[in-house]
Amino acid sequence: MALRPIKTCVLGVGLAGLTFHVPFVLALPELFTLTAVLERNPETPGGKVHQRFGITTRIHRTIEEVVNDSDIELVIVGTPNDTHYPFAKAALQAGKHVLVDKPVTETVKEANELAAIAKAKGLVLYGYQNRRWDSDHLALKRLLALPSSSPLSLGNLLEFESHYDRYRPGIRASWKDGASSVYDLGSHLLDQALKLFGRPARITALIQNIRGVTKPEVDDIFTIYLHYNPGTPFSNQFTVLLRSHILSVKSPQLRYAIRGTKGMFTKYGLDTQEDQLKAMPSISGIFEPDYGQEPESIYGIVENLAEDGVTVNKTIWPSDAPGQYIGLFKNLAGAIRNNEELDVKWAETTQVIEMIELSYKSSAEGRTLDVPKL
Repeated sequence: MALRPIKTCVLGVGLAGLTFHVPFVLALPELFTLTAVLERNPETPGGKVHQRFGITTRIHRTIEEVVNDSDIELVIVGTPNDTHYPFAKAALQAGKHVLVDKPVTETVKEANELAAIAKAKGLVLYGYQNRRWDSDHLALKRLLALPSSSPLSLGNLLEFESHYDRYRPGIRASWKDGASSVYDLGSHLLDQALKLFGRPARITALIQNIRGVTKPEVDDIFTIYLHYNPGTPFSNQFTVLLRSHILSVKSPQLRYAIRGTKGMFTKYGLDTQEDQLKAMPSISGIFEPDYGQEPESIYGIVENLAEDGVTVNKTIWPSDAPGQYIGLFKNLAGAIRNNEELDVKWAETTQVIEMIELSYKSSAEGRTLDVPKL
């Protein structure tokens, strides 16, 4: 049975709205209808959505107008980080389903409060962890799923290193330059690691503002260690290293460096979807064969020790499956209309915020912290 399209309002028409949300709402007319957007000061009658996509939709200028619009069923929150909690709360209290961009909130307390409201009202509350659908992450999952008998198996992992580095010495005309790198990029790295390996035993973090071009308290680099005890998830001790550096002179940038008892995986370069979505002349490009496809030049390399114990065999590990953020939106629609299981559970996104809070505490106190057991 076909689903009735979900009447949707996207809050914010900046990078998040115009790149990561509106294109997929428009690309799936059988699942969503773009009923409205929140744009405080449109410069033209049709606003930025009409300028970018040639689509005419209702424009609301305040969150109050949005929550009082009885047509709207789903609100997608893509506004600055400090508005995520109050806007999501207002939408839930008005009886609307909510998709919240990362970081879903600034505190665990806020995330738990939103969960309680959604549960009481029977609404879907979904965290936008789209990087689970990156091509490099999908390729990594396929590698880690190999049986130990495979000649390409990494064996038990010893260290998992995951990066989002860039070289950006100055600041841009964007609110994101006033946002924490831990909340911004760390939300993705933590989500991927926690989904792969579960809850760590301890956490150590070093968080800094290295450029000095924004407020001193706004961090632009971080290193976060997640420490796992033997047996969780491997028989040996295991460490996850998550890092983002804003002054990394490298092209392409390191993405993964993963060491195991039987091999190593190294990967450079990022998923292509963001750049493609920014440059896409039409939303039909989402369905083109090259969408989400990585160039072969940034495929990963698996290195395994040969039987002689000396020779290292190198094998290209292709990113066969293209990146597909559209999968998140299909799952969201299924959850709203058919009560399907959420691919990104709110408890998972809340755990990301918990690890961020612990990271700041660890960095401020200069020590390793125990992660509370659930």
